[in-house]
Amino acid sequence: MEERTRAYLRGRFRDYYRRSEISPPPDPDNREWGYIPWTSGPTTMVRHQSLLELGELGDFLQRERPRHVYFSAGRYDDPGADDMDDKGWFDSDLVFDLDADHLPGVDPEGDSYAQMLADCKDELQKLLDILEVDFGFDDMTVVFSGGRGYHVHVRDEGVRKLDRDERREIVNYVLGDGVGYESVVQTEQRGTTTARVLPTEGGWGRRVHREVLAIADELREMDEDDALERLQEFDRIGEGRAETILSAVHDDYETLQSGNIERGGQGLRQLVKIVSEKTVSGQRAAIDEPVTTDTHRLIRLPGSLHGGTALQVKRLDRDEIESFDPLRDAIPDTFVGNDVMVELPESGVVELNDETFTLSEGDVSLPEYVAVFLMARGRAEKGRE
Repeated sequence: MEERTRAYLRGRFRDYYRRSEISPPPDPDNREWGYIPWTSGPTTMVRHQSLLELGELGDFLQRERPRHVYFSAGRYDDPGADDMDDKGWFDSDLVFDLDADHLPGVDPEGDSYAQMLADCKDELQKLLDILEVDFGFDDMTVVFSGGRGYHVHVRDEGVRKLDRDERREIVNYVLGDGVGYESVVQTEQRGTTTARVLPTEGGWGRRVHREVLAIADELREMDEDDALERLQEFDRIGEGRAETILSAVHDDYETLQSGNIERGGQGLRQLVKIVSEKTVSGQRAAIDEPVTTDTHRLIRLPGSLHGGTALQVKRLDRDEIESFDPLRDAIPDTFVGNDVMVELPESGVVELNDETFTLSEGDVSLPEYVAVFLMARGRAEKGRE
């Protein structure tokens, strides 16, 4: 990035911070702060700062107009201490990070930025479902990272003292690690017999049971021949096993509703095995594991700007996530309404603000929000006006 470009972005970031009121996280004075300035050469982070050292947050942001700004998930007695052991950790938020580049099925080289972000929002919805339904977390903040994904900050009192190993258990659950037929199916004594059952009250067992019942409901709506054909689409379920499953679905549906899978014999157990695998692969959330287990992690400040996109690190209410489009709704108003000249080293396509811009190599006048996006991403230099 040329110095002219760097100076322009630094100035416009300052203008953004002058017009914005950035709310700090809870207990800001107990958190470590860090930032990356607009410097040439290798990226260098200034960290081990307390808010007392930085000064009032709004004044600091206007003065330093940082390229990136972070605060710690952890709370400390002395957050400005240079050595982690001297900070005096006493608790941490539970933070989850979803990064589009790391999602299964996403091709960072072939998929568009817009498509990657859409896939990441789907992953966010799965994560929130697990956190809300399975864990019952209530105090959560959802944030678009300004770059490639989303952050979720959980601040329920019951999680803040968890150590790395305990946070690892939550990570494993969210990822569905080790979840399968053997782990979700339990044995219970029912009368004089021992029955295999799926839990119906919570956890991955409840999720698998819900999917098994959905298939059962589908089968009950079909005529017999279609239902048998549907069942035989599953691996290792032939005509005989299909007939046994279908009989259990029609004649003993309430038993299946209760979680008991004995009535369907080997065929139903095979179906549950298949459904278990599909449930985990379809409902797990591909979080970035080290972020959640790290009690000292620095995470982006909501309301700040992401220096790699010039988009806002945006806090989201739960009811606006579905309609949220980061390439429209995270564009700062500061960069809307002006055109600027940029130098493009190569042609390309950019999708922003519900528009597609087909760009040609050379000097081009663009809406400023497109220009700063390209400059921040290293795809353009500031043109000479």
